[in-house]
Parts: sequence; C-alpha cells; structure tokens
Amino acid sequence: MTITAAVPAATSSTTAEPSALGGVADWAVGVMEAIGAPGAGLAIALENLFPPLPSEIILPLAGFTASQGNFSMAAALFWTTLGSVVGALALYGLGAWLGRDRMRRLVEKVPLVDLEDVDKVEAWFERHGYKAVFFGRMIPLFRSLISIPAGIERMHLLTFTALTTAGSLIWNAIFIVAGFYLGESWHVVEAYAGVFQKIVIAAVIIAAVWFITAKIRSRRRKPVSGTDA
Repeated sequence: MTITAAVPAATSSTTAEPSALGGVADWAVGVMEAIGAPGAGLAIALENLFPPLPSEIILPLAGFTASQGNFSMAAALFWTTLGSVVGALALYGLGAWLGRDRMRRLVEKVPLVDLEDVDKVEAWFERHGYKAVFFGRMIPLFRSLISIPAGIERMHLLTFTALTTAGSLIWNAIFIVAGFYLGESWHVVEAYAGVFQKIVIAAVIIAAVWFITAKIRSRRRKPVSGTDA
C-alpha cells in the first residue's frame, strides 16, 4: 500500500475529526513525497510557527513514511529536529526583536495586567528558564510559545539552541518511533496526544479564569482600602 493510499484508510477509521486529520495528513504526505525527509522537517518548522498544524499528526506520519522505506528513521529524526530548532529560533528572534521595553509598553495597554505581573513572570523565567525551554518543547501549544519569552529575556542563544534541540529530539523521537512501528495504524498516536493536549488547554483556561477573577477582586478592593485610610 502506498503512503497516499494509507492516509485516507487511516483517517476514515478514526472518529476524531476525520476531515481535519485527513487534510493535514494529505498535505504532510504531499510534502514528504515531494522532497523526502527534508519535507518532514519543513512541516515541523511550519508547525512551530503555526501551532494549529499538529505535530501529533505530522511526526507519526513521518515515522510511518520511514517504515515504508521512503527515507530512514534517522533521517526523519534529524530533519524534524532541525525543523523544530529552525522554527523555535524564528520565534526567539521575534521575542528578541520585541524586546523587554516594547513588551512592557504593550502590557501597560492590556486590561487586568499590571507591570508587577510582568516582573513576576520575568523573575520566574530567570529562575526556571532552562527547564521551561527544555520541557516546554514537549508540551502542545507551549512548544512554540516558550521561544518568545526566551527571546525577550535574551537567553544565551547557544544555551537556548541546545535545550531546544534536546527537548525537540525527545518529543520527535517518541512520535516518530511510534509511527514507525505502528505502521498503517500511525493515526492511533494522535488520539492519545489529543487527550494530553486537551488536559493542557483545560489547565490553561482554569489558570486564566483564576487570574482574571483574582485581578477583578483586587481592583474592587483597592478603592475600599483607600477610603479607609
């Protein structure tokens, strides 16, 4: 069975948004069939810049493609990791261009966000930035976003690149190896990754609601404390 034929067969057998899965899978297959393993790297680089493109589909599909002999698993790992690093460096550059002062001016215009909050985030990043970049490469959505504050804080470029490479290699290897050995059932990986992504999104929403609620309550208390004084 060819890769192109296997994709519709796989997407038709899953109930998790088959049209979206099929569209991304067909596109990824087309890129990989056109230019081989570098196509997988290109797809992952774009995934870093446009998070709606799910690595949870592209990576297992790259592993499946490798299992069909189109390129080796080592080539898939090399090119997808290179694509991850290139995409992360582009976002790091965006953060560096934005800069601390420009970012703070933008934050001042955002409702419910104080510069004190920015200072706390900066302090947290100074303490945990290395871990945030490394482990962030293994969390859906944050894989891309973590590169921007690293650029804003001007994390040493070689350190950022090394941490990004290590974290990306682990994440990519898990999905590529799974896709390689699952063969035509590569799409099963996406279902489990989707559950993890939903948990992350739910946690972010809960944290955002808690933050907004706390800020509103804090703003309401300030006039009262002022009159009492």
